[in-house]
Amino acid sequence: MLKKIISTLAILLIFTILSCKNDVLPKPSGYLRLDYPEARYVNFENNCPFTFEMNEGAVIKGEKNCGFAITYPKMKATIYLTYKPVNNNIEKLLKDAQKLTYEHVIKADDILEQPYLNPAKKVYGMFYQVDGNAATNSQFYVTDSTKHFITGSVYFYAKPNFDSIMPAASYIKNDMRQLMETLKWK
Repeated sequence: MLKKIISTLAILLIFTILSCKNDVLPKPSGYLRLDYPEARYVNFENNCPFTFEMNEGAVIKGEKNCGFAITYPKMKATIYLTYKPVNNNIEKLLKDAQKLTYEHVIKADDILEQPYLNPAKKVYGMFYQVDGNAATNSQFYVTDSTKHFITGSVYFYAKPNFDSIMPAASYIKNDMRQLMETLKWK
């Protein structure tokens, strides 16, 4: 009986030694790599009272009253632009634009306000960067204070998860800044 136990242990020891050829190492954490083409901008102009530069890789669709949807099909995102004429209602338009941004404060970790002033072109506004799992990550408004008012916001067609959409959100945020900073009134 003792001989049988010793031979069984010897066989187990031999199998254990022979079966462990390589140490098992944990794999390092990996991240999804999202590369987007370098942005090239083209001037957009139509019958509306303003022009701007937009990414040539985006698709623009006209809506009514000089409002536009600029889509990024590969990123499943859209920038919505809304134009409103100013008719002694600039305070209401500003209040509505700010209210739209701060409705996301429930899900946002932080909202960074960045004023934009270009007196030479008579373009004044605010760019909002919304951090966290909010429905929109960037918004802006621009106006000349007397005739024109435009708001813009980006929405992704995915559940808001800032970590996973951050590369696309950063790319589109740069496009929104370009749009805002190149906007000219006719």
